[in-house]
Amino acid sequence: MYHKLKADLQAGRFAPGTVLKQKALAEQYQVSRIPVRDAILRLKNEGWLADHGKCGVAVPEFDANEVEDIYLMRMRLEPLLQELAMANLNAEILGRAEDILIKMASDGLTAADIGELNWQFHACIFRAAARPTLFSMVEHLHRQCQRYIGYQSLSLNYQSRSQAEHHALLNALRKGDAALASQLLSEHISEAGQALVRFLR
Repeated sequence: MYHKLKADLQAGRFAPGTVLKQKALAEQYQVSRIPVRDAILRLKNEGWLADHGKCGVAVPEFDANEVEDIYLMRMRLEPLLQELAMANLNAEILGRAEDILIKMASDGLTAADIGELNWQFHACIFRAAARPTLFSMVEHLHRQCQRYIGYQSLSLNYQSRSQAEHHALLNALRKGDAALASQLLSEHISEAGQALVRFLR
C-alpha cells in the first residue's frame, strides 16, 4: 500500500492541495484501513503528506522555500559523505553505480522510478563511507525531495542533463579525483535546486 500510494503521489495522480481520507483511500485501493494508516504515517514522515484538519491529510503544495532549504543542506552534507567514502570505493561499487545509471536511461520510467534510482545511485557511493549517522541524515533529505526530483525530471525535462552530470561524477570517482568529484556533486545539487526554485517562484 505504501509503495502504491507513493507512486501515485509522485506521478501526480493527486494534485497538490488534495485532501485524502483513510476510508476513501481504503476503498480506492481495495485494502483495509490498517495498511492505509501505516502508509500515511510513513508518507507524512517523508514529507509526501501533511496533516489536514482533525481526521485527514493533504498533498502538500510545492514549496520553493522547502526546496531551497533541502538543497542547501544537501550541498553541505553530501560532498562530505562522498569525500569520506572515497578511500573505500572500488571497482565493484563503481560498477554497481554504473548499472544504476544504465537503468535510469531506460524508457518508460515513472517519476517514482527516477526518484528512487537517483537515490540508489548516490547511496551506492555514500554507503562506502561507513558513516551510518551521516548517511541516515542524507537519506532523510533525499526522501523529502524525491517528490520534487521525479517531477523535475519529467515535467521540466531535466533528466538528460542530470544523467550527464551523474556520468561525469562517476568518471571523477573512477579517477580518484576527490576535489573534482566534490565540485561536480555540489554543482549537481545546486543547479538542480536553483532551477526548481526558479520554476516554483
